[in-house]
Amino acid sequence: MARDKKNSAFMKPVQVSDALAEIVGRGPMARTEVTKKLWDYIKKNKLQSHDNKRNIVPDQKLAKVLGSSQQIDMFKMTSKISKHLTAPASR
Repeated sequence: MARDKKNSAFMKPVQVSDALAEIVGRGPMARTEVTKKLWDYIKKNKLQSHDNKRNIVPDQKLAKVLGSSQQIDMFKMTSKISKHLTAPASR
């Protein structure tokens, strides 16, 4: 049961910024789904560095999300992406 609580934060739907929605689609969706769609986009558009697969070379759309068109380490990219995710408004 404790495992369910631990994973539930990743499964909670989040809103996606307009810039990120151009890549992964409109939210709300689980963080895990955002990550999956982001990596699908990176691989489809061959945005990983040929020298070091941990580095991402942003195209124009991804550069809008990351705030730069310079290469970025995939772990640093994650923190930049999280700034584009917000909890959906309560009703």
